[in-house]
Amino acid sequence: MKSTLQTYPLFINMYTRIIEKGIKNDLLKGKIIIIYGPRQVGKTTLSKKILSEYAEKSLYFDCQVQSVHDFLVPNPKLFKEKIGNAKIVVLDEAQYVPDIGRVLKVFHDAYPEVQLIVTGSSSFDLAHKTTESLAGRTREYTMFPLSAEEIIAKNGRHYFDTSKESFFRFGMYPAIVGRGEQDMTQDLETLQGAVLYKDILSLDGVQKPKLLVDLLKALALQVGSEVSNSSLSKLLGTSVPTIDRYMDILEKMFIIKRLYALSRNPRVEIRKGFKVYFLDLGIRNSIIKNHNSLDVRTDKGALFENFFIIERLKYLKNHFVSANMYFWRTIDQKEIDYVEEREGMLFGFECSYSDKSISLARKKFQSLYTNIDSVRLITNENIVPLLTGE
Repeated sequence: MKSTLQTYPLFINMYTRIIEKGIKNDLLKGKIIIIYGPRQVGKTTLSKKILSEYAEKSLYFDCQVQSVHDFLVPNPKLFKEKIGNAKIVVLDEAQYVPDIGRVLKVFHDAYPEVQLIVTGSSSFDLAHKTTESLAGRTREYTMFPLSAEEIIAKNGRHYFDTSKESFFRFGMYPAIVGRGEQDMTQDLETLQGAVLYKDILSLDGVQKPKLLVDLLKALALQVGSEVSNSSLSKLLGTSVPTIDRYMDILEKMFIIKRLYALSRNPRVEIRKGFKVYFLDLGIRNSIIKNHNSLDVRTDKGALFENFFIIERLKYLKNHFVSANMYFWRTIDQKEIDYVEEREGMLFGFECSYSDKSISLARKKFQSLYTNIDSVRLITNENIVPLLTGE
């Protein structure tokens, strides 16, 4: 069987993604590999790179092509006839295939020796269609825009330090990093349009496109601030259930991350609110049409907090570290920006772009919890070790 894939040397200049090692380790071990992640983070590139190492035994199918759907039906023999003796098959953007969960189940059960690698830009769509039917049959990965760890591994610490402001302004999508400002701005506009209008607004659950756009703008202007479905519903003139549904869509489409309050002392701690962060600051800044330099921005602190928390999310997911993510705030407004709970211990982080003073919140936090490992002040100068595991 001849493969149409390019040979491995052509991938040599790409960023090495941390999840690649785990995916390769899981190959041909009887599990369907599912790679979730937003559009254009590199799922297709990584899949093809992996396939190129098995060039004579692999096939790739773009599930956005209608003709591919003709054989991706709950008929395992038809699918097997199409792939022949291939041992590894990639189904890219599989959420577009009708009844994809059943298709994967019946084929995997009939031909478990064939390794399926399935990618999807929407966990809202793909996970919903596969969760029940594929129970116990999958190994799942999430691919994000580039992480600080991946950029440093390829380009070095000096490059990262001197480019950090660019990451705050233009984000860390692979096609964006390292380009000129005008190109980055234009490409982010195109990417934002693809994510919002091709992907999100085409979902069956989105019946009010303008409301979703307005919600995104409202969230972009409140990064790092406590919000609630109730306050957002009043601001946008719609119902709380609608806001809740749209927030769920945005999170499962990898646009935002909600951080909920740690609250185990209800008499002194807030319980109901949450904070919102964008998985890529370039997309966030594109939504509000502001890619200005940090020295003229009023939201520098919010950008820094967003950057740190999302980089921690990437680190935890990339390395399969099991952790709960929270913020903490008392009724009298003492706050720890970010709290990780790992193996029964709490790790607190106060984020400040430049201020090195210790807040009064730390003492209060430590008085209420006996299982605190540490509370650290994170600034622009000491942020890197927390992003790379140094």
